[in-house]
Amino acid sequence: MSNVEPSSSIVDTEDLMELRSSLKEDCRNVGAIDIGTNSTHLLVASVDPLLRTFRVDLAEKSTTRLGERDPDTGELTQVAMDRVFDTLNRYKELASSHQVEQLVIAATSAVREAPNGLFFLEKIKEKLDLHVDLISGAEEARLIYLGVLSGMSFGEKQHLLLDIGGGSTELVLADGRDARALTSTRVGAVRLQRDFIKQEPLSSQRRHFLQTFIQGSLEPAVDKVSRRLRSGENPVMVATSGTAMAIGSLLASQEDNRPLKLHGFLISKSMVDELVEKLLLMTPEERRKIPQLNERRSEIIVPGALILQTTMKMLNINELVLSERALREGLIVDWMLRHGVLEDRFNFQSSIRQRTVLHQAQRFAVARERSERVAKHAITIYDNTFGTLHHDKGVGRELLWAAAMLHSCGQHINLSAYHKHSWYLIRHGELLGYSQSEHLMVAAIARYHRKSLPKKRHEAWQSLSGREDRKIVAEMALILRMATAIDRRPEPVVSSINIYSDSSQVSIQLVSDKPNQSLSLEEWSLMNTSGIVKDLTGVDLEVKSVRSDK
Repeated sequence: MSNVEPSSSIVDTEDLMELRSSLKEDCRNVGAIDIGTNSTHLLVASVDPLLRTFRVDLAEKSTTRLGERDPDTGELTQVAMDRVFDTLNRYKELASSHQVEQLVIAATSAVREAPNGLFFLEKIKEKLDLHVDLISGAEEARLIYLGVLSGMSFGEKQHLLLDIGGGSTELVLADGRDARALTSTRVGAVRLQRDFIKQEPLSSQRRHFLQTFIQGSLEPAVDKVSRRLRSGENPVMVATSGTAMAIGSLLASQEDNRPLKLHGFLISKSMVDELVEKLLLMTPEERRKIPQLNERRSEIIVPGALILQTTMKMLNINELVLSERALREGLIVDWMLRHGVLEDRFNFQSSIRQRTVLHQAQRFAVARERSERVAKHAITIYDNTFGTLHHDKGVGRELLWAAAMLHSCGQHINLSAYHKHSWYLIRHGELLGYSQSEHLMVAAIARYHRKSLPKKRHEAWQSLSGREDRKIVAEMALILRMATAIDRRPEPVVSSINIYSDSSQVSIQLVSDKPNQSLSLEEWSLMNTSGIVKDLTGVDLEVKSVRSDK
């Protein structure tokens, strides 16, 4: 499980006060199209100007095979161009039906390199009245960086972003503030398949040739990245796009607890090595029978996997994490930057966890003010009970806040068992910036904040990755249970809580919001948790209330 530095500004920051002021501002619909070597993709996003984030409303993919160029001239073939024309016409209609205010379109390596690439873009303008930006390799790498940045929390950690496309491979060294190195290499899964693979399974000699060719092609990019790494830095590798997702899908299918999403899925080099050996021994017909691979992906998965394996070896990377966000999402982020929705990408990255939680709370119609009160109480209890109610050193604090903000999202489904529905909604929802294990922990904390304690047979408990994660969930769920007990009424009646604790007892003093306000209900409710507190922590709970002197 990844470590998260605690933030002292999780609750009641100036940003959140601003967000509170007018959450009803309308969203803006924007579309992005990526014309790639193998596929053409459409993404329609709902951009929230206030939360400064976006939700993906529609994602479409069409295998257009633009990279199948004329072998003699290198030009885009008429058949391939017609496939793109038909796809773009359909995408234009889809985007229009979603009332997008702008459609941002980018073409990458296949069009960049083709002698008739500019002619192709002129025809798109003439036939469909669509403007397409022909982006450079470096610009493609920058947009991939923005896309990944929108879906993962970098913090102060350096990341190596790897995007294996059909015609090129982008390698980026970056952190949450900026990209230190943007590289694009003319080696891709479609290109290698077209130019070098004529017969399969590959002979050992042909495999060695391919690996040598890939290594030679990638050396300038790897050297550039290596020079920009400072002494002692150990970057995290993030792999994205078609090849990486296909490999992730194949490996995830072998897991006992198969992840619901590939975003955040961890893959070791040994897993990649083992998979590559299996794929190399298979015929194209055998690969086509693999359920996780569509027909086109089965044709190009071997060279794509070899690029991934070789890159990990050259960079001495033993583990990578998958990102479902890449170029298309980067086009949306770039649009947000250019239209003033985002002031800067660092501000966007630094608050990504808070924004995604607030976005989900809004989506699930959570009573925001009550959830914020519960979150405030939970953080206060957390900050004042280290060594008694919990022994967490910071990892659980943000998870507790997220679970507190979303703990009641299942109430509109079933009030009596809403904690179970909250778990389901959180688990199946999108929490950007959280790792897969952290996402499951947030859901589990919400699941166990009321009624029964965790049991081995529970799916929510089984889904957690290990003893340490379960320990954090149990402690944070207990704190959330206490925080929700304090907030029993629709209107706020507890202005603050004072906590005194030692090795044997935790004393909580509830301070009323008004001088004449009785807190007997809150006292009774919080004391009802004392049995569980004693069972789980061994300490006694004492609750008192005082009336405000204001």
